[in-house]
Amino acid sequence: MQFLRTIFWVVIAVMGVIFAVNNWTDVSIKLWSDIETVWKLPFLLLAVFLLGLLPSWILHRVTRWSLRRKLETANRSLIETRSVADGVVVDSFASTGPITVPPATTPPTFP
Repeated sequence: MQFLRTIFWVVIAVMGVIFAVNNWTDVSIKLWSDIETVWKLPFLLLAVFLLGLLPSWILHRVTRWSLRRKLETANRSLIETRSVADGVVVDSFASTGPITVPPATTPPTFP
């Protein structure tokens, strides 16, 4: 699978180089009334692509951060739940250590 991924990116890179070589022309961009800049077309397209990718990348990072925070909260809750089920309650306000809780008795079964 890594081999196919590598071939895919090599093909994309070769196509990008061929495109850049064939379109190596100057593009004049008028920014304001008297300010004008000249760029090569491949650099301009790369800059516009990266500028368009930026909002999606920021959204991805924020979503990933939020989901990671929720996962850490769920893991902490799971650890606390398991400790209660094992008979040990961690009291964060007391400095004496964990409090042991006697195991729950099972209800009687009727025939």
